Amino acid sequence: MHTLTHSDLLVVDGLQINNWDRKVLEELRAGGVTGVNATCAVWDGPTDTLGAVAQWYQLAADNNDIVTLAETSEDIRTAKRDNRIAVLLGFQNSSPFGDDYRMVEIFHRLGVRVAQLTYNIQNLAGGACYDEHDSGLTAFGRILIGEMNRVGMLVDLSHVGNRTCLDAIDASERPVAITHSNPTWFVDSPRNKPDEVIDALAARGGVIGCCLYPNVLGGETTSSSDFAVMVARLVDQIGPDHVAIGSDCTRNWSEDYVAWLRNGRWRPPSQNPVEPEWPMWPNWFSGPSDFPVLTECLHDVGLDDETIAKILGENWLRLFDDVFPGLHETQERR
Repeated sequence: MHTLTHSDLLVVDGLQINNWDRKVLEELRAGGVTGVNATCAVWDGPTDTLGAVAQWYQLAADNNDIVTLAETSEDIRTAKRDNRIAVLLGFQNSSPFGDDYRMVEIFHRLGVRVAQLTYNIQNLAGGACYDEHDSGLTAFGRILIGEMNRVGMLVDLSHVGNRTCLDAIDASERPVAITHSNPTWFVDSPRNKPDEVIDALAARGGVIGCCLYPNVLGGETTSSSDFAVMVARLVDQIGPDHVAIGSDCTRNWSEDYVAWLRNGRWRPPSQNPVEPEWPMWPNWFSGPSDFPVLTECLHDVGLDDETIAKILGENWLRLFDDVFPGLHETQERR
């Protein structure tokens, strides 16, 4: 018997990459989402990223009745009590750090709490999921992870190559995350992760956010039942403490933005293998307002209340509690 309703849960989404405005924020409130890792940089260098962070400061100030910029797990718990949305600023690439490890601390001081090492292609930190040959973690990547551990910034491996993922899990002194991917046994996509990576992540205390983005979900025809069965099988595989949600919602963007996501500044749009366009989402989940459907389908697949509460938020909070304080015993810079 289930006694928890969706409104009882503290819901945290491992990643959304919306074009944020008040309307999108209201969609999160409608879906009962309290905490979210909000991407504010992908291909941006340090200077452009400063502007993106400043935009978030302004958006939060203009909508402070419903949103707060969070830096700790307790900020998220407080937001739940206040019926507000707690936003963790995050990067989906290490390009905001440029070639300077000191930028990790700078952006941490500005409120950034999550950073993905690579986005789809090789960079200074390591290999990515669409590289033909994954180089593994570079010397610079190891230094970045050391700095992220030190200051208290979560390492994200979602778009990272499998070899680089394993290197990063091994190199990190704190658990890491795959904020928005699925197992390759569910959908065989370069963006999803094989058991070797998922098992290593969980063994070191990490969390994987099961993803609703159609390209890694199997397309718009994948059912809510299919998704729930996948989540339940993953719970059986790595345990209920390591599975969460990372929807990868992409609300309020034009078609131009998906071209930017795929190309950045490294590839001319004319060299796209196909014309970039947003994929069609399944009719049961088109955005953050549909989060109650996830609670319902996880109930239907037979997961208990405690496990569902972990998947929909508590596992992210536990990971944040572990990572965000940083390594106090080694606070002096290396």
